[in-house]
Amino acid sequence: MKILNLYAGIGGNRKLWGNEHEITSVEFNEKIANQYHKSYPNDKIIVADAHQYLLDHYQEFDFIWSSPPCQTHSRANYFINYITKSRYPKMELWQEILFLKTFCKGKYCVENVISYYEHFIVPTAEIGRHYFWSNFNIPKIKLPKNEVGTMMKQYVGTNKHAHNKPLIERNAVNSKLGLHILNRALEINIANNVKQTKLF
Repeated sequence: MKILNLYAGIGGNRKLWGNEHEITSVEFNEKIANQYHKSYPNDKIIVADAHQYLLDHYQEFDFIWSSPPCQTHSRANYFINYITKSRYPKMELWQEILFLKTFCKGKYCVENVISYYEHFIVPTAEIGRHYFWSNFNIPKIKLPKNEVGTMMKQYVGTNKHAHNKPLIERNAVNSKLGLHILNRALEINIANNVKQTKLF
């Protein structure tokens, strides 16, 4: 399967995907991309704007995972706006959901945190602290309570820039959740291929 992993971060969602797939990962921050490459040397890692890369290349992949930056959507942002600095929610999240929903022929999953405002596109699933928008059903699973903390501990042990918390938390999606969603996309693809074969 050809997979596009956008806003790859340090690869929390990708950790258990194995090496049998052709994975292209896009990360804007070069230091984080280098760390990702050390962990997943078989992946093609591209240092670029993931939002634009999706627009230019979405037709080339069987499965697309996108985790746009969540900071301006999170519940913590509500208090940031209220107490210190006001900022708009970044709309790339909603642009990508609408774009993939309309034009993507393969499977896709867009992940973000549970927002401080009421969503205006209903998520396919809510698991742990995450919303997911996809074109396939995602059953709920039980996750460890401190998934971000676990990712941070792993990263602190391997990177001298680990004191930079925002970089560490980029794409801190629990690896079991990442595998659960990929497996579901694979099941749907296999079922569709069987149906297609039976037609002929």
